Amino acid sequence: MPGFELFSDLERKEVNDVLDNGVLMRYGFDGMRKGHWKAKELESELQHAFQSKHVQLVSSGTAAVSVALASAGVGAGDEVIMPTFTFVASFEAIMMLGAIPVLVDIDDTLTLDPKAVESAITPKTKAVMIVQMCGSMGNMDALKAICRSNDLIFVEDACQAIGGTYKNKPLGSIADVGCFSFDFVKTITCGEGGAVVTNNPEYYRHADHYSDHGHDHIGNDRGAETHPFLGYNFRISELNAAVGLAQVRRLPEFIAIQKKNFTIIRDELSKLSSVTFRTVPDGGEESYAFLNFFLPKLEDARQVSKAFKENGIDACFHYYDNNWHYIRKWDHLKDLKSLFPITQEVKQGLKYLETKTFEQSDQYIARNISCLIKLSWAENEVIERAKKMSEIISSTIAK
Repeated sequence: MPGFELFSDLERKEVNDVLDNGVLMRYGFDGMRKGHWKAKELESELQHAFQSKHVQLVSSGTAAVSVALASAGVGAGDEVIMPTFTFVASFEAIMMLGAIPVLVDIDDTLTLDPKAVESAITPKTKAVMIVQMCGSMGNMDALKAICRSNDLIFVEDACQAIGGTYKNKPLGSIADVGCFSFDFVKTITCGEGGAVVTNNPEYYRHADHYSDHGHDHIGNDRGAETHPFLGYNFRISELNAAVGLAQVRRLPEFIAIQKKNFTIIRDELSKLSSVTFRTVPDGGEESYAFLNFFLPKLEDARQVSKAFKENGIDACFHYYDNNWHYIRKWDHLKDLKSLFPITQEVKQGLKYLETKTFEQSDQYIARNISCLIKLSWAENEVIERAKKMSEIISSTIAK
């Protein structure tokens, strides 16, 4: 991770097809295309990769979350339960619909704690969204059962987890609707792009229309299409889809490389008594995009993170002190700093953030270090990196 590390003639060929026919938009201009429909081809490839009946490409992973929620009927005043550990896009996508993000604790999987989810359900709760951060899943069976017994929509944000599986099902295809990101730093990239994945034909139809100004996409006359309902522009371009088309065909190659590099580093760190690893539920397999491990206490993680940087170990993150991925530093959410007016209903729904604390999440994120697994490393680099990381951890915690 990410896929841009291994761009090849395969990506160049697909992009050149688009440039040769001159049609960069995914819809219309049928006569000019010379048979090239990159977005449609990519959707077909993703259906196979995700073992899902329907895939709708959109412009980003953030767009995928908003489109997925809207397509399932989430809107103004609805509450969506989400984890404290995610990217800021999660609550942005919820709030864009006028819905209310309800943040709850994570457990040692670094994803939603089912007990915290159950405690947060109110009459306004419409959906539960698990975010499979850093390539792995939570207790999917328990979360699915909670949603089923409470008549809630189960949403799977697998933007960082492409290639992971749970009980032989691809992550992103297990819930009622799933979301993926193909931005520049994901395991497969379109540059910018995302996808909504579902087996529900109504959710798919809604996503198809909603992401293109409400167009029904019936027939081949763009001007004659009707608008069954209001929508927005979340379209992907043919150029972006072309890159993704080559990349998704290489996904097994990328996952194999990630697994190999991940395993070398994990095996080395496993020798240290001070290191433990995130819990992966029985039947689950990570995407191997990140290696997540815990140290005994907050100060250990801070010192090791600092030492990694000073010694050239890049792309390792201590999210407790990170502005983008953990509730602790989301002041713009807690203070409702917005360029546009926020409704009183949403303001009231977010008042809990003025006093709510997340001690359980703090215990995990404070001690966690998350290391990106790159595709471009040579094997000797990975071995050297693993030994260096082990030495740094041993010497830093011993002080």
